[in-house]
Order: sequence, then C-alpha cells, then structure tokens
Amino acid sequence: MPKSINGTDFRRMILSGAKVLEINRSKVDSLNVFPVPDGDTGTNMSLTIQSAVKEIGLCSSNRLSELCDAVSKGALKGARGNSGVILSQLFRGMCSEFKNYEEITIKAFAKAMENGTKVAYSAVSKPKEGTMLTVARMMSEFAKSNASKFKGITEFLTEVIAKGEEALAKTPELLPVLKKAGVVDSGGMGLLCVYRGFLMAAKGEEVAADVAEFETEKSEEEVFGDNSDIINLDLGEIEFAYCTEFFIINLKKQTTLADIDKLKEKLMAIGDSVICIGDLELVKVHVHTNNPGQALSYAVELGELDRVKIENMLEQNRALRAKREAEKKEMGMLAICAGEGIAEIFKDLLVDGVMEGGQTMNPSANDIAAAVQRINAEHVFVFPNNKNIILAAEQAKALVTNRTIHVIPTKNIPQGFSAALAFNSEATAEENKTDMIHSMDNVKAGQVTYAVRSTSVNGFDLKEGDIIGLDDKKILAKGNSIDQTTLSLLDSLKEETHSIITLYYGKDIKEEDAAALAEQVAEKYPDCDVDFHYGGQPIYYYIVSLE
Repeated sequence: MPKSINGTDFRRMILSGAKVLEINRSKVDSLNVFPVPDGDTGTNMSLTIQSAVKEIGLCSSNRLSELCDAVSKGALKGARGNSGVILSQLFRGMCSEFKNYEEITIKAFAKAMENGTKVAYSAVSKPKEGTMLTVARMMSEFAKSNASKFKGITEFLTEVIAKGEEALAKTPELLPVLKKAGVVDSGGMGLLCVYRGFLMAAKGEEVAADVAEFETEKSEEEVFGDNSDIINLDLGEIEFAYCTEFFIINLKKQTTLADIDKLKEKLMAIGDSVICIGDLELVKVHVHTNNPGQALSYAVELGELDRVKIENMLEQNRALRAKREAEKKEMGMLAICAGEGIAEIFKDLLVDGVMEGGQTMNPSANDIAAAVQRINAEHVFVFPNNKNIILAAEQAKALVTNRTIHVIPTKNIPQGFSAALAFNSEATAEENKTDMIHSMDNVKAGQVTYAVRSTSVNGFDLKEGDIIGLDDKKILAKGNSIDQTTLSLLDSLKEETHSIITLYYGKDIKEEDAAALAEQVAEKYPDCDVDFHYGGQPIYYYIVSLE
C-alpha cells in the first residue's frame, strides 16, 4: 500500500479522475429537480478537468511543482459554468499546496484538501450549503482530523470518498429544492467521480473507457468577449473609451495572491467591466478605462505582459452606429430555441434573430438583452418558447434602453411558430403583439422524452428510462417505445377542433422513423392533415403541434 504520491502518480490520478468523470458525465448532468434530461453540470466539470489534462499533457516533466502548475493553469483556462469554476478553484488550492513537496504524504494531501476548499469557498460570492462546496468541505474536514490514523494513501482516499458519499447524501437536507425533487447535488456527485478516479490510480487500476476529446481551449475572443456590446451603446453612454485586455505571465517572485486582488481593486478605480482572475502562474485581465497606460503600469509591477490589446470603443461605436442607424427598421423578431432544424424554420418565418436556449441552456436576461440589441429594430418581439425563460426575457427589458422589447409568452416551440406566423409588417407593434398572443390559443403542444430517474409524479410511477410525453404543465403519457408514447400523448392532447398535426423530430430520430410515425398518426386521425419536419432538438425525441 503506497504511503505517498510522486509526480508520476499524480499525473495518473488527474488522468484517471478525468476519465471517471467523463464516463459519468451524463449521469451527473441528469441529476436535476425534474425527471427529464436537463442539466450540464457534468459536462462543464468534465470540460474543465479535460483542459487540465490537456495542459498536463504538454508538461514533459514529472516534477510535482511543474505538474501542479500545469493542472492549475489548465483548469483555470477551461473553467466553465459554476461547477467548473468551483472545480478549478479546488484544484488551484490543492495544487498550490502539493507543489511544495517532492512527494505527497497523507498529511500533505489532507492539508491540500483544506486549502482547496478554502480557495473554492472564497471564489463564490454567496456560498450555498447543499452544493459541491459542502461535499468538498466535509471531505477536507474529515481528512484533516483523521490523516494521522491512516498508513496508506489508498486506505485514506477510500475513507475520504466514503465521507464524501455521506456528505452528498445530506445535500437534500441542506437544499430544500433537492429534497423536493428526490435528488442529490450534481456538482457533489461530479466531485466524487474525480476522487474515485484518484483512488483507482492510487491502486494501480485502469479506467476502462477513454475520455472523449473535447475542445477545451478558448480563443482570445471567447476569453474576453468579442466586443459586440460596442454596437449597442449610444455615444453618450460610453464612460470609458478603451477596451484593454492582456495576460500577466512570468509573475515576479515577490508577487502574492493578495497583489492580484489589489490589482483588481486598482483597475476598478480607473474603469469598469473588470475581469482579473488567475493565480501566481497566469492572470487574465480585462478592463474598460480611459487610461489604458495606467492599467498596464499597475500590471507590470506584478509580472510580464502578454497579448496586450487596446481598442478604441468610441471610434468603433461611431462607425457601427452610423451603419446601423441607416439600416434600422421598425419591428423585428427574436426566437430562443434549440435544434438546427427548429432554428431554420424560424428563419424561414422571417425571424430576425435566433439564439440558442432551451431545457439545458436557459439564457440569462443579459444574454437575451444582448441578442435583442443585435436586431436593428425599434420594436423587438421575443419568443422565449420555454416557460423557464419567460421571466428572464421580461427582465431583459430593464437592460435595454434603445429598443422596446415585447415578450410574447410562448411556452413551447409550436407557440413560437404560431406567433411568428401572426406577424404583419403593415400593422403597428401593439397590433402585432395582440395578434401574436391570441395566436397562441390556436395551438397545443407536447414533447416526448425519457425519465432520467425513478419517481412518482402526475399519477405516473416512472422508472429510469421510461419514455414520457408531457405538455407544459405535466406528464400525460408514458411507455416503453417512442412511437407508442407519442401516439398516447397525441390522444391526450387531441381536441375535435384540431385539424393539423405536425411532428418535429429531434436529433436522435431518423427521418424514415419520423415518416413512419407520421403515417401511423395520419391513419389514427384521418380528419387531420399530418406533417413532419426535422427539428434537430436535443432531449426531446418529438415536439408535437396540434392546431
């Protein structure tokens, strides 16, 4: 039984942790408060650790100090979503401790876990218990209190994981929304996957499956943004003229983490839109300021500057504003949806903008506001097409001052199509809004997907994997096959007044299967015109529309 971990062992542990997490990614994603596939926690965490794997692969040395720098840097670069950011900060805190050793003892591992937890908590402005932070904290507290009791790393990690499982089981008691849904915290589950990978590596066991290759590097535009906000500002609203971006590398030996925090405070004093994140290996900086030279001067006190970019937002704004004013129209439409086929249909209906969003990707109010700003129209009609997006769309109104947003409360894709079809360029904005809202009454919609866990809801006893049909409020059908469940769902939705039934098939359905199902529907409802179209949507095998 190994008593310590060297650089070679550590490298294997990171790779093994990434593999176990990737294998369980879908399972972690599925831990949501509703029994439909809706979440991306596992994906975000997997992409984050795979960025660390990529960076560690570029490190030719097996010295712990160098490997730790690579892991910390890679995780920082690839951090995505709240769960990914927290995971990157756990790694950052642990690696800052690991790098002080030639070999990691049980005591050193426990100390690193404590530091990782501290750094992760400090990265969240309002830490919430019942999340992966709780799992990390309880594991680190156990490790610190019991490190001296263990003689080998594998025994130590086994008990740490057991404590983590105990902590994970407690998350529903700490977070009521989890208890109500009967699930544990997804981020905590993801963290335990990583630790199980660590344990397998410590035992010398191989993880059976390979990690799928993901693109983890972001371009500079993705890191800092593409400055599309420039086109949305009136000249008088630009308080700070220069978008200033750069990296700080090769930080000076005397530079501390406190110095990075002080740099952020200095930048906030001379500008806004400040981003200043990183560690003693790499710092990313972004600031809008009227004094870019001062920002660079502050930064160079900490280390060397790299990839410096300074852009005059005033000049860009003048040119873009002039162009957009010349092209501005009275009314435009924005649809939020998932699936390339669905997006193409909206475009065919002359919708001006289509932004990605849906069950696994609810956009923020700021995302919606930015999408509205890209539509060069005085009035913009927004079709959320999901009940969980309507509120964010309403909140976007407060973020946009140079356009009037009209939120049409579409709860599904068919309602969105109906609203877009109701648009009349000859009518006024208010007339269009009224017609669009009324058009929603003429369509009923349902979706067919699968249950991601066993539960009882809406009078159905569901097992994981059951095919389920639902409308915007409740589950209406369940079955073992997609076709049978779709037919049952249609039977629940169908009214005598309906004369048109349309099936939009998702990315996991073949065209010939959709055609065959459409024939069955036509036979069952000879009084209706039946059609089918490629939607390409994730999660839902079919979206059905009845008019």
